[in-house]
Amino acid sequence: MTIDAPLDAAVIGAGPAGLMAAEMIADAGRRVAVFEALPSPARKFLMAGKSGLNITHVASDADLAAVYPNAPQRLLQAVTDFGPSRIQDWMAQLGVQPLTGPTGRVFPEQMKASPLLRVWLARLEGKGVELHTRHRWIGWEESGELIFLTPNGQRNIPCRAQIFTLGGASWKRLGADGSWLPAFETLGVPVSPFRPSNCGLRVNWSDRMQAEFAGAPVKNVAVRFEDQSSREEFVIASRGMESGAVFTLSLSVRDALERAGEATIHLDLLPDVSAEDVRHRLSRPRGKQSLSNHLRKTLNLAGVKRALLFEFGGLEAAEAPDQLARLIKHLPVPVVGLFPLDEAISTDGGISFEALDDHFMLKHRPGRLSAGEMLDWDAPTGGYLLTACLATGRAAGRGAVRWLNNAENT
Repeated sequence: MTIDAPLDAAVIGAGPAGLMAAEMIADAGRRVAVFEALPSPARKFLMAGKSGLNITHVASDADLAAVYPNAPQRLLQAVTDFGPSRIQDWMAQLGVQPLTGPTGRVFPEQMKASPLLRVWLARLEGKGVELHTRHRWIGWEESGELIFLTPNGQRNIPCRAQIFTLGGASWKRLGADGSWLPAFETLGVPVSPFRPSNCGLRVNWSDRMQAEFAGAPVKNVAVRFEDQSSREEFVIASRGMESGAVFTLSLSVRDALERAGEATIHLDLLPDVSAEDVRHRLSRPRGKQSLSNHLRKTLNLAGVKRALLFEFGGLEAAEAPDQLARLIKHLPVPVVGLFPLDEAISTDGGISFEALDDHFMLKHRPGRLSAGEMLDWDAPTGGYLLTACLATGRAAGRGAVRWLNNAENT
């Protein structure tokens, strides 16, 4: 598609933040184009929805403030302005009915991301939004024109407003590689280094644990770290633990590892059985039974849970019911590190909010705005990541329209 005149706005990055920004600009009657490096848009969004697109989470404003650690007011305001109820209304307008699960997580009724994305892209096209794929942004000309590498060579794009939604630095194959960061540093924009969020925790398993239980889910367990806890399940990985409860607690574990170089999470292997009841059952005579059989018969503790107990509890507890009961209810698991940055669900770090005005525009670069995971914020899984991406994309799109209007009236 040929661009024969300067665009009102260019959005660089076709993830949920970029598409939402483009929608706001198109709704204002402005000509806007979205540029994406990959052959198709929103690949990470689609991957997130493969097993059920958790797009937001039913929560009060107070709850939202609690789940975005150290969030600046601009982020909280954006999420408040376009929070869970507004996102559900937006989904319904697309003809996609929201479905709220028992834990407050909100999904599209079809559960997948692809049906929602298809109707969203169709609506954007109907509003005149242009989509240019295979356009990798590499910087600016001195004139301010955007420079893209395309299959047909370099392409320069003139535009009035520029909205950058290039993502963080995880899942490079899906487009978010963090390669944009040096260009913004060169501009003097304050940025923070990327850190993994919602990621797996590295644990030094024994060879037996890796061989027999890698890939095994651990269900009906409570996972605790400091003052946080989760009843979600998790999965044993060859290098440690991942999914569910592990992602929920990983932000705090990461910060503790950075502070102290070590961290220990604790497992309650029988969260629905009281400590006193565990002790009472373990005190029953064992006779000639092995400890494994005793645990299986008295507590129904077997499989991966029993393996975890032996991995970190030690067989020396076998003859001490009180100590064994304490371990079952409070099993320490030393964490030695995090899974690699590129394997994280999301990343912390990026453009500092200090660089932005109240409308998500770079303070010292008028007409250039940013949103989504490019910005330095953090959140757990559970719908909060996509909520903030959509909300900041909306805020940046509206900020671009405001700037264009002001520029024309001065």
